[in-house]
Amino acid sequence: MSDIKTVCPRDCYDTCFMTVSIRDGELVRTMGDKDNPVTQGVLCPRGYRDIERVYSDERVLYPHRRVKDGVERISWDDALAILVEKLKNTLNTYGAESCLHVCCIGNQGFFSSYLPQRLFYALGFTQTDDSICSKSGHKALSLHYGLTYGVDPDELVNMGLTVYWGFNAAVSASHLFRLSAKSQKKGSIIVVIDPRKSETAQAADFWIQPKPGGDVALAYGILKYLIENSMIDSDFIKKYTYGFDMLKKEVSSWSINVIEEYTGLPWDTIVNLAHLYDNHKKNVTMIGIGMQKSVCGAESVRAISFIPTVLGLHRGFYYSNWQKFNVDLPYVTGEGLTDKKIRIVSQVALGRLLEEGEFKFVYIHNMNPAATLPNQKAVKRGLQREDVFVVVHDTHWSETAHCADLVLPAPTFFEKEDIVVPYSHKYVRKSNRIIEPLGESKSELWVCTQVAHQLHCKEEWLYEDCWEVVGKAFQNAFENGDISDLKEGKMVQLRMKPKNEYQTHTGKIELYSTKAEESGVTPLPNQYPLPENKFIFLNSAVKKYTHTQFQDVYGVIPPIVFINLDDARKYSINDTDIVKLYNELGSIKLKAVISVSVPQGVLWAPRQGKDIEGVSQNSIVPDTTQEIGGGPVFNSTLVKIRKA
Repeated sequence: MSDIKTVCPRDCYDTCFMTVSIRDGELVRTMGDKDNPVTQGVLCPRGYRDIERVYSDERVLYPHRRVKDGVERISWDDALAILVEKLKNTLNTYGAESCLHVCCIGNQGFFSSYLPQRLFYALGFTQTDDSICSKSGHKALSLHYGLTYGVDPDELVNMGLTVYWGFNAAVSASHLFRLSAKSQKKGSIIVVIDPRKSETAQAADFWIQPKPGGDVALAYGILKYLIENSMIDSDFIKKYTYGFDMLKKEVSSWSINVIEEYTGLPWDTIVNLAHLYDNHKKNVTMIGIGMQKSVCGAESVRAISFIPTVLGLHRGFYYSNWQKFNVDLPYVTGEGLTDKKIRIVSQVALGRLLEEGEFKFVYIHNMNPAATLPNQKAVKRGLQREDVFVVVHDTHWSETAHCADLVLPAPTFFEKEDIVVPYSHKYVRKSNRIIEPLGESKSELWVCTQVAHQLHCKEEWLYEDCWEVVGKAFQNAFENGDISDLKEGKMVQLRMKPKNEYQTHTGKIELYSTKAEESGVTPLPNQYPLPENKFIFLNSAVKKYTHTQFQDVYGVIPPIVFINLDDARKYSINDTDIVKLYNELGSIKLKAVISVSVPQGVLWAPRQGKDIEGVSQNSIVPDTTQEIGGGPVFNSTLVKIRKA
């Protein structure tokens, strides 16, 4: 048995280093690798059982095309011939804008996700705006800070106070939370702000349970108390911020009664939280990506970020650190190389465009939109139109693969070489190929290069060696070492931009955003009205699954919904009863779990699952987009409930 080092590329904050054991060319086990100071040799439940996905019965191992009675296996030569012929006909008949490229970060690898995009930029495909995940939060922070990076995870172990705001890190960023837990053992305090008593809340020193959607009011309440009681760093504010007087005027206009009404919290709770911030000068506010997936998500993120600023901290929040690194991503994807005008459409509202027949050729990889996008019925109807040809390149028979006209087999990350850049910590190491690709699996980059050759594409950058590409993209990106060290398998550290540097019009933290004012967005965060007379349906990640992945290992995502005890009594619902959640988009049936972990008027279910009859949870989620960043509103889904 031999061991080989690699890196997990899944859509996750942690980007774990791992060691994989093989025997006779087969995977035997995965282990955490202690080389990484953040992940420290520990894997999550997915990491320990990831091998099972490689040998899963759900693997796509050969090319298939759709026929009248299902799908049939074909050769790679035939698959490429069909793909190229359909693509040529579509380009000639309808033009490049009728061709849609869809991907996300089901695999974060540069060679798997980003570099293959060069083909689609060269051909002029319509692209999505990548808004389904974290874009609204990024856009919100950019209005006030320029780039959106914040605290380095290495700092978490030395914090006096860590506030996890709408961030169930014990599940979705377990290694970051382990660092906070280490600081907790040394006497630091962990506060969790979340409408649900999550796993992180259970491990915290204090759990604060606001109403969903009242986060701007809560942030303004904290700011009001800090400012009016001189608990702020006036020298820092004067030197590094712009617009403080406008912020001060705004928060002073909020009465205690109004703040309590929006947040559902007594004023004493808000005062106590303000004192915790004041008493622990070394603090960080960890802002969850999930909490900005609501109607008021972007507004909440920017309001929350002001708290460490008035306390005198440079970027004293954490949201995502991708923008902290000096990596030229547009060069990798080809976005920065083409002079073609590329049409960009909403990823969140893609279902409507597909359903209306906007596109005649759709190429999908590293994403499962037929399960993960909102307004699922429209997404599936669009993908299944007779006048659209859908190509899916995936490792497994996902919901989207089952909608495709042509399905191509992709290797798992154990079966190919790659580079993965984290969006939290700064440690990078090559992801090595551990075993030969199973079946006839071919990498995303191989397929795109073959298509480019057969279409006789003339752009030389389509054929550039992958290591030459990253060598250019990572120029001056490393704190130690260079691209040759990375290629040899050594761990390198990415150079980070200074915390006290702000890429705004004024060069300062703009508490009152001049960019927002120019673009017609409110310069200060805005609290939206809270919904009445309906349940808010929340969802978030659970330990055993990454989005829709790992159901072939751990079984289906549980079709359950948590309901408050008082609400259950009101609707005569008992534990394990089947309940119907419904709105104007449709209905789903889930098994009730009576709990005090959610407040009245709130329902919670594991993210991205299906109901007891196989109907997607996302079929009742609207494809409404946020004003800032165009992000989704998963956690503002309004439903009614009754016993099924």
